[in-house]
Amino acid sequence: MTCIFCRIVKGEIPCMKVFESEHTLAFLDINPLANGHTVVIPKHHCEFTHQMESCCQEDFMKALVIVSQKIAKQYGQYNILNNNGPEAGQVVKHTHFHVIPKAGAGLVMDWKPLEAKQPLEEVQKLLL
Repeated sequence: MTCIFCRIVKGEIPCMKVFESEHTLAFLDINPLANGHTVVIPKHHCEFTHQMESCCQEDFMKALVIVSQKIAKQYGQYNILNNNGPEAGQVVKHTHFHVIPKAGAGLVMDWKPLEAKQPLEEVQKLLL
């Protein structure tokens, strides 16, 4: 089975496009959490954000900012959400970012910080 987002890029499945560039496509989510909920995807297939081809990264980030500006102009505040892997909540195995307008006090992304299981200095060394 071909990836649903790849099929959208190829025009095999219609979408409500709000932005397109050389390497990026943005369209309205078919199951929106709020009016204006937009999905931003790279046109080439990659399952995770860290796998995005270097030639597409700058174009993708510019597109994400442009879509965010459009959302901010029409709706005000918004969240940007990206899940990488099933444990992180990723359903479609093609990296994508959700730009979700805030509907007043609703749709709060509220998480409670936990005590670090590893000293921050150790984590920093791992990530440098």
